[in-house]
Amino acid sequence: MTDPAEVAVLLLAAGQAERFGSDKLLVPLGGAPVALHAAKRLAELGTGWRIAVCREAGSLARELEVLGFDIVINPDPSRGLSSSLALGIERADTVGAKAALVALGDMPFVSPAHFAALVAAFDPITAPIVASDRAGVAMPPALFDKTVFADLRKGEGDHGARALIRGAALVAADPSELADIDRPEDIQ
Repeated sequence: MTDPAEVAVLLLAAGQAERFGSDKLLVPLGGAPVALHAAKRLAELGTGWRIAVCREAGSLARELEVLGFDIVINPDPSRGLSSSLALGIERADTVGAKAALVALGDMPFVSPAHFAALVAAFDPITAPIVASDRAGVAMPPALFDKTVFADLRKGEGDHGARALIRGAALVAADPSELADIDRPEDIQ
């Protein structure tokens, strides 16, 4: 386990939302834009840094700044999720974070307890990568030790950290918590 003050939370919120048809991160869900649900829960963790990767300095970036997020702009989000991950990890490395908890803006149902469980399960020696477990499948949100930051910056396309989390320590979550918003029918 590490001190949460040494962890950066990294919210990836620069996606193209091609399957959704519009900016799904700004669509209202329970009275707030989709991306703000994860952001608010991450802000409650008491980590040392909050970083959000957005595609522009628009309304979402402004709302995230109000929550204390440092905004990194991805000038070319069409390069895929990996480009946003690389930019966010670079910022986490620059500020001196010892680990980064990576969450996706289109996963609004992850509970504060699950985010906290990921941080609690992390150990730089015995569990340098901790991922969420949905029925035996490793997935985000996931937490990474700084020793894998260089590997996280090398990814391409929409694969993100998929290869790295295959061997991660897993923290179980209710499958409904790990649902993401990909299509308009996912908003309820």
